[in-house]
Amino acid sequence: MLSRLAKKRVKTIDKRRGFMKVYLDKIREPLKGNNLSKDIINTFAIMLTGFFLGLLQKWLDGGSYNNFPMIIQKLDIANYFGRLGVWILLGTSISVYSRSPLRAGNNVFLFLLSMLTGYYLYSNYILGFLPVYYMRFWIVIAFSSFFIAYICWYAKGKGIIAILISSIILGVLFSQAVLIFQGIRITHMLEFLTWLIGVLVLYRKPKELALEIGLSLIVALIYQSYIPYFG
Repeated sequence: MLSRLAKKRVKTIDKRRGFMKVYLDKIREPLKGNNLSKDIINTFAIMLTGFFLGLLQKWLDGGSYNNFPMIIQKLDIANYFGRLGVWILLGTSISVYSRSPLRAGNNVFLFLLSMLTGYYLYSNYILGFLPVYYMRFWIVIAFSSFFIAYICWYAKGKGIIAILISSIILGVLFSQAVLIFQGIRITHMLEFLTWLIGVLVLYRKPKELALEIGLSLIVALIYQSYIPYFG
């Protein structure tokens, strides 16, 4: 009796999984093919990029940016890399251009983990201090990025779900680039450029793009209403 119930439950779970897979594939279907060596090379390149970006960010934080020519300093790159926008864009780009949601989750997680490794190794061994509390916080963010990237992969898909996911991403990027409630103004030119690149990355047909942008403005309004200074 128990074995029959167990088999019935397994069949029910399998049916639900099958239904979910069919539904998600309608939004965006993973690319077929299994080139393990290419996947390993791509992932290694992503990790290496993340590691060196982490080193660069902490190097800029350490005051080395002041040695740059004044025209470069005016771009305020140090503060730019210390904010969320650029990392959201990089994570989104890695995610949507991966060949499957699982690969997207793995790639973004390893990218952020490598970036944090470079950042905190430089902080500890070059600058001589290690902010443990903030390190733990960002490690939690890195682990949660797997699930976020898995979902974000569907932003390049079809239908309203893909448009909603894209709108949330663009809305957060826009909220980082433009102040809405304190007199509409651009907070940082590089942040605004980041938003524009995000629009290009998540570009779709004109009517869908118009809906995507419209919804993203609503997201930005909600974001700045509740967490106006986060990021």
